[in-house]
Amino acid sequence: MSMISMRNVSKWYGPQFQVLKDCSVEVEKGEVIVVCGPSGSGKSTLIKTVNALETIQNGEIVVDGVTVNASKTNLPKLRARVGMVFQHFELFPHLSIIQNLCLGQEKVLGRGHDEAVAKAEALLKRVGLSAHAQKFPGQLSGGQQQRVAIARALVMDPVCMLFDEPTSALDPEMITEVLDVMVELAREGMTMMVVTHEMGFARKVAHRVVFMDQGEIVEDALKEDFFGTPRSERARNFLSKILSH
Repeated sequence: MSMISMRNVSKWYGPQFQVLKDCSVEVEKGEVIVVCGPSGSGKSTLIKTVNALETIQNGEIVVDGVTVNASKTNLPKLRARVGMVFQHFELFPHLSIIQNLCLGQEKVLGRGHDEAVAKAEALLKRVGLSAHAQKFPGQLSGGQQQRVAIARALVMDPVCMLFDEPTSALDPEMITEVLDVMVELAREGMTMMVVTHEMGFARKVAHRVVFMDQGEIVEDALKEDFFGTPRSERARNFLSKILSH
């Protein structure tokens, strides 16, 4: 059974602008899918529909057996199981790093404080930030904040992880430290959907590449095929621009 199943998903902003056009993707357990394409192609919208941060008008999305767009679905409970990492960290600036990691565990999962702290400390160690537990987000670099954001998603024991351009707001030297954590996660078998322009990351860990343009999924191919001989001219043009730098 797929971990994430998107069937014929369509979305409009108002009556005129269709941002997603009949998009279908299956993500198996343990699979890493990279979603790429030019700006405005619908990549971020697509990934945000997986945990209903963006609603859809047509189609069906099922995550680990739960129909996301069903009226009876408990969305806070679903979102607790689907880790999400945004472009701009989204940490609470007035809480320490350890408090940022404990809040969701205690409020949503009902974990006791000591258990939440132990879990948070273990995840901070995993992303190489144990020494920063008592600091505030503003005291950390962008790369460190993004690693905290990944740890904060992981403390909730998610069944899958969504990444929406997690490195695009970072200085070049900080990108590697974030990608290294993501590569490690992929190698451990985490199911991941990643919107990114980092083609080196895609080549390293993606199983498949989904290429979007103008709200449509133009290609859904094994990584070797996508980087070898993309079928569509749109994908070939995109790759020639992005790989020439």
